[in-house]
Order: sequence, then C-alpha cells, then structure tokens
Amino acid sequence: MRIFHPLTATVVFAGVLCVTGCGRTDSRVALTDDELDGSVSAKLHEDPQLSPYNLDVNADASKNRVTLSGNVPSETLRLRAVDLAKQTHAGLVVTDKIDVKPEVDRTVERSREVERSAYTEEMARDARNRAATSGEKIGNGLDDAWIHTKIRTKLAGNGEFPFSGINVDVQDKVVTLRGNVDTAKDKAEAERIARETNGVASVQNKLVVKKG
Repeated sequence: MRIFHPLTATVVFAGVLCVTGCGRTDSRVALTDDELDGSVSAKLHEDPQLSPYNLDVNADASKNRVTLSGNVPSETLRLRAVDLAKQTHAGLVVTDKIDVKPEVDRTVERSREVERSAYTEEMARDARNRAATSGEKIGNGLDDAWIHTKIRTKLAGNGEFPFSGINVDVQDKVVTLRGNVDTAKDKAEAERIARETNGVASVQNKLVVKKG
C-alpha cells in the first residue's frame, strides 16, 4: 500500500514549477552593452538627418539605459535623436547629453562637397539639364557646373531652411542668387552658403524678401 505524504507532494509540485518557470526564464536572453549600443547606433546612423553628426552612444544594458552625446545644429535634431533611441528597445531610458551648436552644420556642409577631381563631364551635363528645367543658368566651364552642383546640394540638404524659391546661376565662377525668400535672415543665410562654397569667386545676391 502506497502512502501519500504531503511533503512529497510539495517537493514534486515545486519541481514542476521549476521545470516550467525556470525554462521560461532561461529562454530570455539579455542584451549585452555592445548589442544595445550597436542597435541604437544603427538606428541613428540610418536616419539621413542625423547620420552626418556621428552621435556617441554609451550603453548600460543591465539598467536598460543609454547615454547620447555629441553635437547637432538644432533642437529639432536633438529631440529626434532621443526619440529614435527610445524606439530601439522597450522601456529604454535615454540620458540626453547632446549639445545644440548651430555652427556644427557648417562643417557638415563642407563634408558634403563633391571633390573637383571626381566631377565629370557627364555630371556637368546632368546639372545643366536640371538647371535648364528650373530656369537656372550655368556657364560652359566644368567649374561652373561643379560649383552649381555643390551649392544646390547644400541648399537641398538644409532641411530646416526654405530654399525652394531660389534660383542659382553660375557664370565664370560668379554666383547669382535669384528668387524670393521669407525673411532677411533667409536671404543672408543663402548668400553665406554660396559664398563659403569652394571655388566661388563672388556672389551677387538678388533675392527678394517677401512682404508680409
């Protein structure tokens, strides 16, 4: 005759709990610091607005926390970096040590420039075709097309600045800006971008500030 003992039942029940419960716990693999760092860094690098600024990520996976640091040119980009980081892992805590420094954007602008040695006749032909479509003028020299391409790239890359109403003409390395802008500040900024472009001899700013 088999005798049922309460203590035996407790041990057996505990063993069942251990098999089921412990199995679920062991199946969860925690992220390492490097893995968390890598996932956040990849998220920031994939974003075209943030990737030029190479923000630093310092991860502490045990606390599900990352610290972001570096420089961006605007408050909008700082907030964007924090939001994107939070999206990479559930409940992730983000410590924001990003500095907003508008002058950083000028360094990035220079890094976007096309090297003169890499600029070809085919690229110049494409630039002239696009310019003709938008009513812009480019001189016959390869340098004129190169300068036009660089300035257009800078204007298009500055997402927070309204450059859609600006035409850029380049003749003998002289840049002429035409069209309408919203403010005097916009007019001055467009001229700065053109004037600081490598290869430009001078800039004629014919932009008109819209009247409110």
